[in-house]
Amino acid sequence: MPDSPEAHPSSGSTPPAAAPHLGPQVVGTRVVVRSVLQGQTGPSGGPALTDVLGTCLSWADGVCVVQPEDGPPVRIAIADIVAGKPVPPRASVRQRVSARAAEGHSFVLFPDTDRVDLGEWVLRSDPAPIGRPYKRANSALAMGDPGRPFPEAAAAVLDFYAERGRDPMVQVEAGTDVERSFLEHGWVYLPHGEVEFRLASLVTLRRARRGRGRGLGVVALEGDRDERAHVVVPGPSGPVAEGRAAVHDDWLGLNAVRTHLEHRRQGLAGEVLDTLLEWGAERGAMTVWLHVETDHTAARALYDALGLLTHHVARYLVPAASD
Repeated sequence: MPDSPEAHPSSGSTPPAAAPHLGPQVVGTRVVVRSVLQGQTGPSGGPALTDVLGTCLSWADGVCVVQPEDGPPVRIAIADIVAGKPVPPRASVRQRVSARAAEGHSFVLFPDTDRVDLGEWVLRSDPAPIGRPYKRANSALAMGDPGRPFPEAAAAVLDFYAERGRDPMVQVEAGTDVERSFLEHGWVYLPHGEVEFRLASLVTLRRARRGRGRGLGVVALEGDRDERAHVVVPGPSGPVAEGRAAVHDDWLGLNAVRTHLEHRRQGLAGEVLDTLLEWGAERGAMTVWLHVETDHTAARALYDALGLLTHHVARYLVPAASD
């Protein structure tokens, strides 16, 4: 990109007719702006043009100021702008990892699970589940390349669960060839088995939660090897809210954050969340992730407000029942 053009302020701040989507309303958002380089000639003999991509810092007194991702702010005379528009925020580095890589951070949440690799797939079974078995600990993570033809891979999944006396189940990324292959081979969707994998930077979540905590006496019970935590809000006859977390590399996974029915709408889940975020930050976590079922409207609204963005959608499938 050419050096920053010298701004030539015009008398007003009205967006040029060629860039109707620009104006004071784009301050604070990411934009691309094309403008004339005064005194320079382009390859075709006309005026030279330059593009600037970055965050609009100001739009006033005839000048638009844009902060590129690298380098100093660029001052652009509004009269020199020939085109431009807002553009979506750049996805974070963590948003660009594969679904398989992202889901791989969940293994630490279930340390006692029996796991067998099948290429990039991972067959999982919890040998001694307590209460309702978790789908993530009792399904085959069927994302990526299994290293063999699909029919052989699907047969290996069935054999794995048959050997353990368990019902087979797979977790797939929505909209992929793997999902289509399972459907074509007679597998069906598990009811209520669609989840969003959401993530955000830990800094973003702590900023969103700043000032909301009330200090309700949350007690954190750390797990083995300092990788897992179980947090509870104590009540007269036992926990009234709780949640779990685990750190893998610098990813903090949240799981089973919930409030008992009769104690909801008191901010208790937020207190649990604050404690888990602090625990993760102390262990060097940079990214926070979790699963939320797509039919859980209230939870999804909360995570929207906190800045947890959807990375991918996963679905669980099981073999169709035989007649």
